[in-house]
Amino acid sequence: MVEDQPLSSLGLRWAVITDVLPEMPRPFERPATLPLPDHVGTGQALDGLSVAVPDAKASAVIAPPHPQMGGSMASPVVSELAWASERAGLSSLRFDWRGVGASSGEASGDLEQADIDFACAAAFLSETVEGPLVACGYSFGAIAALRFGCVTKSVERMVLVAPPTGMLDPESLLAFTGSLLVVAGQNDSWVDFRLLGEVTLGAPQVQIEVLPKCDHFFMTQLGPLSRCIEGWLTGAGPSR
Repeated sequence: MVEDQPLSSLGLRWAVITDVLPEMPRPFERPATLPLPDHVGTGQALDGLSVAVPDAKASAVIAPPHPQMGGSMASPVVSELAWASERAGLSSLRFDWRGVGASSGEASGDLEQADIDFACAAAFLSETVEGPLVACGYSFGAIAALRFGCVTKSVERMVLVAPPTGMLDPESLLAFTGSLLVVAGQNDSWVDFRLLGEVTLGAPQVQIEVLPKCDHFFMTQLGPLSRCIEGWLTGAGPSR
């Protein structure tokens, strides 16, 4: 792979965001208790935060990073996902994995356990908000969102922020038949966005955005990240 190969040849784009967000109050967040299945343990539950949007046209389930690496729903990137969803007219629910914050259980990087946690959050949201789901996640959470979205008919769109390519088969991006947005930082050592671009080249349902001059944590690009996601969710962003 040639490192200086133009992104356009891979169907990728630099995400250039120049507009300024309007001054709006932060959405009112409500605590949510998400019961886990009985086979996990009696009375076990996940802790979450929900944002209800009046007349929401869809709802977003947002998964945090790796539970054993400090990943929680308090992550700035996870918060921006929720904020972008609210501005785009979507209700949202973000949650903590088992063993994180007030969630029951022990923290684990087991993907099958993450599958159960994500499905638990999605079921809770589906019971409270009508309409299709958008599966979202950041880092490890993006892998969980992808796994859930590929096997769940109610998921029509997915937003994957910085999915570690070492944890996924890039071909799995093509298994999802809905619309899919991947956002990565230019200097992210955990995400090979060029590989993802090569695999998904010619797949119109997949859009990959690269934010310049930031790494896996987006600390210098949280605003542009949020606006990129909002634009895609509202259909305002350009497609590949």
